[in-house]
Amino acid sequence: MLLPPWGTAVNLAVAPLFDKHGYPQVGTTNLTDKADQFAKRWPGHFFLLGSASMYADALLDVLANANKDGKIGKKIAMISVADGFGVDSAAATRKAAAKHGFEIVLDKTYPVGSSDLSSLLNEVKSSGADSFIAHSYPPDTVLISDQARVVGLNPKVFYTGVGTQFPFFKGKYGAEAIEGQMSVGGINGDSKAVMDYRARHKEMQGKDADYWGSQVTYASLQMLQQAIERTGKIDRAAIQKELKTGTFDTILGPIKLENNQLRGIFTVGQWQNGVFQGVGPANLPGAKPVIIPKPEWKK
Repeated sequence: MLLPPWGTAVNLAVAPLFDKHGYPQVGTTNLTDKADQFAKRWPGHFFLLGSASMYADALLDVLANANKDGKIGKKIAMISVADGFGVDSAAATRKAAAKHGFEIVLDKTYPVGSSDLSSLLNEVKSSGADSFIAHSYPPDTVLISDQARVVGLNPKVFYTGVGTQFPFFKGKYGAEAIEGQMSVGGINGDSKAVMDYRARHKEMQGKDADYWGSQVTYASLQMLQQAIERTGKIDRAAIQKELKTGTFDTILGPIKLENNQLRGIFTVGQWQNGVFQGVGPANLPGAKPVIIPKPEWKK
């Protein structure tokens, strides 16, 4: 058996090799809107983190409900890193925003490795948008969060990308200073199974798990273990078939894949009282009411 690599680009790069040699590829850190297409091309490739559209749709559902409640207007300012992740995420956000009647009043990209985004954030501040969305990588997420404080950017919705949900983020700023900040992912903080996993992870690793991919990765290993046990031997074709059709008991609850994809995970999270809680989709078990407007920055 082989475990998958980390990241969308690398997972897709090695997918033909996994497929050629019949290895199930249980991908937990690859996010693509082409999962349906790729599942047909590589029947043993499983997509457990969702698609850009899933994340954008859930976020805009959250914003639409907030607008309906009179908490925000319909103007969005969006920036995105100029690579595949940013391009796909921004495209999905534009589509979801249009569906809900939101206006993207600022829509700009920035280069990978940018060291100063203050001028761009000042444009966001001047745009009059109640909602700010940044499809960013961890270094950019920190840069944006730092410089937003400097330029006084504090819209009612402040959404940044990868890194927001990582333990280092709370360690850098402190729980009170990131209250209300939103991003991808989130956990069911009321789930005994999830919280038990997190406690065991911290005991073993000496640090917290992140609030997005870690629990999905652990669930994927539970799936793989159960598929092997049910098959009774290392028969990769049979294990692959079991992963496609079986139902698995995991820390996320029962999992049954749909067209090689995992549905029903949190795709929108928010820092609330020191925990990155799942807030969207709002119909999932353990979903917390979203805090809008975001509190003022705390120093």
